[in-house]
Amino acid sequence: MSQHVRINEKDKVIVVGVGLKSEPISEIKENLCELEELVMAAGGDVIGSTVQVLPQFNPSTLIGTGKVQEIKEMVEESKCNLVVLDHQLSGIQTRNLQESIGCKILDRSQLILDIFAQRARTYEGKLQVELAQLLDQMPRMIGAWNESLSRLGGGIGTRGPGESALENDRRRIREKISLVKKKLDEVSQHRAQHRQSRKRNEIPSFALIGYTNSGKSSLLNRLTGAQVVAKNMVFATLDPTTRKVFLDDGPPAVVTDTVGFIRKLPPQLIEAFKATLEESSEADILLHVVDLSSPNMERQIEVIESLMKEFKWEDKKIIHVFNKVDIAPVDRQFRVKHFPRVFVSALTGQGFDQLKKLMSDSINEMQTEVELYFDRANEYRIYDLSREAKINRKEPATEGTICFAMMTPTLLNKWRDFLVK
Repeated sequence: MSQHVRINEKDKVIVVGVGLKSEPISEIKENLCELEELVMAAGGDVIGSTVQVLPQFNPSTLIGTGKVQEIKEMVEESKCNLVVLDHQLSGIQTRNLQESIGCKILDRSQLILDIFAQRARTYEGKLQVELAQLLDQMPRMIGAWNESLSRLGGGIGTRGPGESALENDRRRIREKISLVKKKLDEVSQHRAQHRQSRKRNEIPSFALIGYTNSGKSSLLNRLTGAQVVAKNMVFATLDPTTRKVFLDDGPPAVVTDTVGFIRKLPPQLIEAFKATLEESSEADILLHVVDLSSPNMERQIEVIESLMKEFKWEDKKIIHVFNKVDIAPVDRQFRVKHFPRVFVSALTGQGFDQLKKLMSDSINEMQTEVELYFDRANEYRIYDLSREAKINRKEPATEGTICFAMMTPTLLNKWRDFLVK
């Protein structure tokens, strides 16, 4: 079975941008820059890069034979030990390239999976990476196997071992996939129970979503005083963290940090991460964190918006949080068309009062003011009420107390016995 290729500290890497003539060249170059960042995030050292734009892809090596030769020479000259292509490769293409160039070959998906494998900390994170790797391996392994085993011998009667070895491996991977999926289901049920208890207490919830490295974890730390690992690199966060946040004009709420999105995310990773993203899909309000200082800001917003369609979140309430305002060009703010929005810096704390105000306003919009009556015997319950809802005012009545409080639909249901009709 093919093993996962890992990037080691200070691997010398050459990155190759690949695209078709029908794609804008600026996009191919942007993707290549992102690929370099990914290699650095994985611990590799980029020592060279090259781009090829083709009328169509070469089925046996993806890129043209001249380019393969050129990369081979670059590898020999620089003594590099890894080449990463910014495109999905089949098992056959990988093997052909490795034979022609003479060093390890990875594609974008494998690189992203490698970073995920390095970063996953929790049991669930590790399971998700394992699942994504198995799903990624399946088609590649088949290609590679078919080729290597068809050389066992030709003609009638010699086809057996190849077939059975391939079938064996396919079956082993399929069994592993279903096992990992079963374990993931258990984890996600466990999570659902946690969410149920939050729902029962009706704590409003926010989820941070955004392009990778837009500053979600730093924002969470600044909002909640949590100590979440925040690094200036892609995919620093893989495992969702949920923290309590206290808003001046609203009830206590929770904020969940999620894995960052990236363009050309391997589809099997989207599948694997649906469970992590369940937290976001259950959230009442999404905080879409955008890196205002990134030259590719608009493009990154598009990636998030298309993924939100894929996850069917378009109808959710969204607050757009434009982060890194302290280092972004000033005119950038005028290009922003999204509302409701706020400009902040997780580094300096600028704009956080406005952000908290927007957050509490958006919770309060989900609430209505209601009148509740507590007789003397139940007045002690007013304390419980104050912990769950904002009490606007209290008035003494002849046999008890009347309270005017802000309530969400779920809370209304919980306190219905005290509601004044």
